[in-house]
Amino acid sequence: MEAHNGGGARDAIFAQLHDAGRTEQVTARLTDAIILGVLAPDERLPSESDLARRFGVALITVREGLAVLRDAGLIETRRGRGGGSFVMKADAPHSTLVQARLHGLAQVDLSDTADYFATIVEGCVQRAAVRASQPDSDRLDRWLNRADFSTVAGARTNAGGFYLELAILSQSAQLVRELIRLQAEFGPLLLLGMTDPDARQSLLDSNRAIAGAVRANDGASARQLATEQVRGLAEWLLNAKARIERGGAVND
Repeated sequence: MEAHNGGGARDAIFAQLHDAGRTEQVTARLTDAIILGVLAPDERLPSESDLARRFGVALITVREGLAVLRDAGLIETRRGRGGGSFVMKADAPHSTLVQARLHGLAQVDLSDTADYFATIVEGCVQRAAVRASQPDSDRLDRWLNRADFSTVAGARTNAGGFYLELAILSQSAQLVRELIRLQAEFGPLLLLGMTDPDARQSLLDSNRAIAGAVRANDGASARQLATEQVRGLAEWLLNAKARIERGGAVND
């Protein structure tokens, strides 16, 4: 099955890669395409030689990248006439998709992105604390009281939603746009640890503390609390990356 949707997105997916970490880039590029739906379930990928030509890499590099995707359950290889590498049906669990994405990122890139994400969140929180009125704080508290952190899916959704609420309170359209972009790219990775009930409760308690600092218009405390929260999530993520590199799983 060949999909024909998203011409511009498909061109971007198969554009040539940079010099460094090309196996990881092949893995990340194709994983993103599967997660975003640019490559459809049951779609046959271009041949290995065609992928190597499009990406501008060696054939062995493509084979290594495809092997990672097979191990993650994102593609399967079919033999015989009409065979090749095919995208698996879209029923893989969230952790499988994100683990594949995590595997395709270099440790230094993951650390840099975590630092940048923390910087954007810190800026949103500090500006929100300075600019938020009491009615703004009341709305933030009501939002947080309605948010469900008791389930994995709820925590992942509402953690990102809380950051967005703070970005809106910062009254900076640019911060809002940048936070949305980063959350689409990095948020699912950052919140991998939400399978642990204690981690979900800790995140909710931290959010309540941040909301309290915003209500008090205490920018320094709000920023410090946000820093501690995002750095803690990033530390868990980097440890998970190290476990995967040793052949383990995200939540070992």
